[in-house]
Amino acid sequence: MTADVQQAKVLTCSDGVVHGVRDDASGRALVDRLRAAGFEVIDHRVTADGTDAVAAALTEMTDDFAGLVVSTGGTGFAPRDQTPEGTLAVIERGAPGLAEAMRLCNPLGRLSRGVAGVRGAAIIVNTPGSTTGCVEQLEAVLDVLPHALRLLHDTDASH
Repeated sequence: MTADVQQAKVLTCSDGVVHGVRDDASGRALVDRLRAAGFEVIDHRVTADGTDAVAAALTEMTDDFAGLVVSTGGTGFAPRDQTPEGTLAVIERGAPGLAEAMRLCNPLGRLSRGVAGVRGAAIIVNTPGSTTGCVEQLEAVLDVLPHALRLLHDTDASH
């Protein structure tokens, strides 16, 4: 598998978006921000909330993919907010420093239960469903993600 450190995918985790009663503003905001940062967004999809739905979508999105997957939604305290649980079910190695940095960007970030980690050759990061919050949390780590992907793909060993 060839590592393309500039590819990204976005996953919106929301029952409301799946059922057409909520607009996917946060997913579009992430796509726009990733493109502005130089990433080629090759997939943007929606899944229902819940551990199993999120885990299945992330598994499919990361199979044979070498890049970044950013999720939005499902990181709060509501009963259906199970994106972190779905992510933990599929990641092979955690990246807690990324999740910690993302939470520090704003006082409301402390309410995010989002996690980050590696599955295969992909890095997965969870962001909140708020349009502002998801972009702020992505921006908190956006500067280090290309380097993290190069390290993951063993293409840049300089430190």
